[in-house]
Amino acid sequence: MSTTPQRHTLPADLFTLADHERHARARLDAPVWAYFSGGAADEITLRANRSAWDALTLLPRVLRPLAGGHTRCELLGRTLAHPILLAPVAFQRLAHADGELATAYAAAALGAGLVLSTQASQPLEAVAQAMLGDAGRGPLWFQLYLQPDRGHTRALVQRAEAAGYEALVLTVDAPCSGVREREWRAGFRLPPGLRAVNLPEAAAISAPGGAGSSALFDGLLRHAPTWDDVQWLQSITRLPVLLKGVLHPADARAAMDNGVAAVIVSNHGGRTLDTTPSTASVLPRIADATGGALPLLVDGGIRRGTDVLKAIALGARAVLVGRPIVWGLAHSGAAGVAHVLRLLRDELEAAMALTGCATLAQAGREILADVGNFYPGASNETYSHS
Repeated sequence: MSTTPQRHTLPADLFTLADHERHARARLDAPVWAYFSGGAADEITLRANRSAWDALTLLPRVLRPLAGGHTRCELLGRTLAHPILLAPVAFQRLAHADGELATAYAAAALGAGLVLSTQASQPLEAVAQAMLGDAGRGPLWFQLYLQPDRGHTRALVQRAEAAGYEALVLTVDAPCSGVREREWRAGFRLPPGLRAVNLPEAAAISAPGGAGSSALFDGLLRHAPTWDDVQWLQSITRLPVLLKGVLHPADARAAMDNGVAAVIVSNHGGRTLDTTPSTASVLPRIADATGGALPLLVDGGIRRGTDVLKAIALGARAVLVGRPIVWGLAHSGAAGVAHVLRLLRDELEAAMALTGCATLAQAGREILADVGNFYPGASNETYSHS
């Protein structure tokens, strides 16, 4: 398999991420589009993720010194060129033949962090090789779903360590799949020859039969991870462990108590439990609950550089973007992903300048005009982004 990404000429009318979405939708088959773009049930959370960022308004400061400004930030002991990371997205070869390899090349070229999905459709070693050779790259992390067999989980962690991954991102908000009706209606199925290549072939998980038994609770959920599993995972790896999928302040505090390196505030892009709150609305609550002592990242509905700046102002160190990466990948491979990242960074710089923020450390809640209405009782305290 070639590790050199295909070359593409970008469409001439790419000015926003919405333009990328339009081109991707024209390129992808309807079932694949439903898989990548759909959410759970009535997709209330899917829509709320986006509308919540729009509901926050920026309050600019003027006549402030901006010369020498930058988008750099500190995260887990590293200086990042900007606070934009690529979220874990499964089966990227559905969107483009190069799949995760193209995404890795684009991330490295744009200095963006990359989180590779457990369900990647390219070998984790090949993705690491594509990413690690670039001196200006961002962090390379491996997203992990705990496997029912701890031996399989241990082997996966050992492979990630050996390949050069720098952290493990344990996804904790999906002990089972959401009710993804849009996928079902579209008849989505993985095509022959495409699978999660880093995992062994899945074995069926049986549940005890009999009256009153549940195929879910007595089957799959017998293996659902707990805080004990988080501690076990930390005991078998030298890598920092982040938790992805935290929405409740009490869970964020528990993560602190368990020595977790960072938390990603996420509702799985609206793909698991519908009617959960938007990530933007819970981010300040979690920031207040942890008081800046726990690094926070956030995903869900981020489509503009202004969204990135709002996330930083609410207490995040960095953001992750998922679906927009698929859009760029679908129509133009690595070049499309790189263009998505470039747009977001350019928009972030403009938003910083126009709100009077020369650095992200200056982007506190005071640049948000209505955070008190958005989150009643919110503290005006600005937590350190270092």
